[in-house]
Order: sequence, then C-alpha cells, then structure tokens
Amino acid sequence: MKGDKMDYLIGVDIGTQGTKAVLIDPTGKVLAHHYKGYDVETPKPSWAQQWPEPWEEATNVTIKAVVEKSNVDPKDIKGVAISSLYGGSGIPVDKEMKPLAPCLIWMDRRAEEEVKWVEENINLNELFEVTGNSVNSYFGFTKILWMKNHLPKVWDEIEYFLPPAPYIVYKLTGEVAVDYSSAGNIGGVFNLKERTWSKEMAEQLGIPLRFFPKRLVECTEIVGGITEEAAMKTGLKAGTPVICGGVDAPVATMGAGALAEGNHVAMLGTSMCWGFITEMPNLSPNLVSMPHCVDSSEIIYTFGGAATAGAILRWFRDVIGTEELAAEDRLGINAYTLLDLQAKEIPAGSNGVLVLPYFMGERSPIWDSSARGLILGLSLVHTKGHLYKAFMEGVAYSLRHNMEMVLGTDAKLDKELIIVGGGSKSMNWPQIYADVTGYPVRIIKNDVEAPLGDAVLAGIATGIIPDPHVLKDWLEFEEPIQPNPENTKIYDQYYEEYKKLYVSTKDIMKSVTHIGHQ
Repeated sequence: MKGDKMDYLIGVDIGTQGTKAVLIDPTGKVLAHHYKGYDVETPKPSWAQQWPEPWEEATNVTIKAVVEKSNVDPKDIKGVAISSLYGGSGIPVDKEMKPLAPCLIWMDRRAEEEVKWVEENINLNELFEVTGNSVNSYFGFTKILWMKNHLPKVWDEIEYFLPPAPYIVYKLTGEVAVDYSSAGNIGGVFNLKERTWSKEMAEQLGIPLRFFPKRLVECTEIVGGITEEAAMKTGLKAGTPVICGGVDAPVATMGAGALAEGNHVAMLGTSMCWGFITEMPNLSPNLVSMPHCVDSSEIIYTFGGAATAGAILRWFRDVIGTEELAAEDRLGINAYTLLDLQAKEIPAGSNGVLVLPYFMGERSPIWDSSARGLILGLSLVHTKGHLYKAFMEGVAYSLRHNMEMVLGTDAKLDKELIIVGGGSKSMNWPQIYADVTGYPVRIIKNDVEAPLGDAVLAGIATGIIPDPHVLKDWLEFEEPIQPNPENTKIYDQYYEEYKKLYVSTKDIMKSVTHIGHQ
C-alpha cells in the first residue's frame, strides 16, 4: 500500500565537488546518506570542465551505499530522483550517446569572445523577452558557441547536448529527456513563457535545434525505469522509476520548504545561489530565471549567484590557514572552526578590511568574467581573524547586492531569509548574513539540502508523497537569528563602499586579467 512504512525514496544531487544521496521514508525521515567527492578540471585560467564518468560512478556508489546502509529491500524503493550542478554547455554526445568532450560547467568563463559576438549580433531585448535571461559566459548557450568555434570536429559529430542530471538519468534508464529546469538554465535557446525550445533564437544564434532533445519533462514526471545494467551498479531493482530533478539550486530551495510566492533561500556551497519563487517572468536581466522544479509550467525560480562562496573560505583555509589545517589533525577540531573562533570577536566591518569575493570572475548582478578577488584596507593591526571575517562579509555583501535587484520589481520577498548548505554551519556566517542584509535568518536543523528535495520529487512523481507542502511538517528550524541593528548600521556604510570599490577597479581588473592570460 502506498504511503505505508514499506515505501522508500532516494534523492541524489550531483554537485560540483561531489555527489550526495539520501534514502528517506514517506514521513521524511532520513534512513541513510552517503557522499563521494571528485575534482573539477581547470586546464587554463577561467576554464572549468568535468567529464561525466565521475558523476556516473559517484551516482552508482552513493545509491548503492544508501541502499546497503539502510537495510531496505530494493523492491520497496519506489523511486529515485536526480538533480545536478548547473552544467553549462552540458555534455556533447554522439549518435551512440558517447561523450565527445567534457562539460563546460557553470564556473567556466572561456566563452568571452562568444559573449561579445552575441552582444553585437543579437537583439538583447528580444533575447531577454524570449528566454527571461541575458547573455554571459555563465550561460550554456555561449559555451556551446565556444565549442562550435573551437572544436569543429566535435561539432560535426554532436547528436545532443545533455545537461548533467538528464545525462545521468539516461545512463540509468536509457531514456533521453531534459527537465524544464535544466533546459531553462541553458539560456539563449529556451522560451521561458512557452516552456519550449526557441526555434527563433536558436536560428539567430546558429545553434541547431536538433541538439536539444525533443522530450521535455516536469521534474515530477517519471522519465523511465532502471535498466538491468544500472540495477547491477546501483543495487536498485530493474524498473525502479527514475525522475529528472533538474538544477540543484531550485531543488535545494524547494527542499528548504520554499514553495510560495516570495519564499527565498540562500544556498551556501562552493558558490552562493540566492533564489526565490515567483510566477512573474522577466523580472531582471541581472538575475537568472528558469522553470521551478515543482509546477514547472506555472512557477519560476529566479536567482542571483556568487561564483565563489565556500570556495573562497576553502582557498583561505588552504593558503592562509595552514596552521589551522595542521592543528586539525592534532587537535581533532575542524580547521574552519579554528578560523571561526579567531573571527568571533572581530567587530562588524573587520576594522576596515573590505573584500571583493570575485575569485573566479562573478555572476550576478555584475556579470563580469574579468572581475577578481580584492582585499582593501589592510594595516599592521589586522590579524588572520580580521581577514577571515572580511572574507565572510564579502560574500554577504554579494548576497545583498543580488537581493537589491528585486527592489523596484513586482516581486515581494518574505520577511525571513532561509540559508542552507555548509555555510549555515559556521558560528559566525549566519549572523553576518542577518546583519548585512537586515533579514532575520533561519537555519534548518539536520539540513540535507538538494537530496531531500529530490526524494520529495520522486515521491510526488510516484504518488508516495501527495504534495510537496509536507516539507513544512518535516523541517525543523533553529530559532531565527535576528539582525543586530548596530551592526547593520555599520554594514550599510561598508556595503556602499563595496559597490563603489568594484566600479572604480573593474577596468584595472580587466587589464590585469588580460595581462595574466598572455
């Protein structure tokens, strides 16, 4: 009987640096979870690519692990849903569905010449009107144009471009389909209002429409069943329904209970995605919009994103926090916790240290691939704790900058901001977000992010879960973290300087980046 304790669901999220799977029962209880990491290839500055084999292996390993850890009979697993990082170009595959080149992922910035060509040859107002998005080397369609210009032999053999989640769903089921969320996030070739591939834009861009699979599916629709071969690798029963959950940001947002107009969530992982739910398309060309993973035909997920969030704290730990890394093994205390402790008593504004967190170019709202990280205001009184706190503050300023893009539009944001991901576990960062934005911050207890959202999508698709709103009953939140008004006053001043600092240095950044690439 559906809905009883013998029904189980699996959610899998393929991230930039690793894949995580969870297995839940219909009450939302997580019975098992597993993670497998991997790397991003960065063969040149501003390049970031991944072959799909590590994703496939990690998917098989993590699914098999949660099945084994949970001691659940595979025949009682009623569905599995897959979400993924934003895969940029997607994987170009040939007629045999073999990968021809790596996927140029979201953080890749090699398509600058192609962006310039689009700006000079395409009506950007029309592009925005049709797709709900603008042009930048972040978007998949510019990366696809780069392949056209630089990989002619590959181009001649391409059958499809498949985003990461749809590619893995194909490997599990043998079915070729793209969910609305992944399709919309390619930008350029997808009509956001009609929820279909855009023949007119594809023709203008010179990208054959046949590269994009005709079958478009809801993120709550069964694509196919697990094949015999995939059953052997995953431990699942052949025929188990598979759902394509789409891009991880909207899935994580839904998994945090954001289902109503104006609900907004900041996902703090390697990068930062702050997004909200709305029925209003074409809100701002400075933000990114795609169909949401629930009610894809009606609801839009609009987000702004920092290219680096957790990534710059990781860089800080590896490059500057070497003492803390060494102490981690000795003391058994996480290096991030040791750095957090040093930043704990540092006042708001880090005594005049201001960081632009653009260590991998920047996405919204400045859309500048030549932007670079910048530390201003250093003096001999500053310590490692000052610097670490300033790094956290820089990402919080970036979040506020994105939130400002909604001011003046018809969209209305909730009074509270939910934050999920690794950054929510810091002893300082959530308070900094509250103080910088002025919004009370809510954190989920036992947060599992996108995989939980995926499991819910699998439950909706298979009828095990009647409605995504059950999440409201499942999620337990910590007490809201209130902004400190005194700190907010200080941050208001620093934030204005943060915006001015980028404007006054962007030309220098561009020149220095150009020299560095010679």
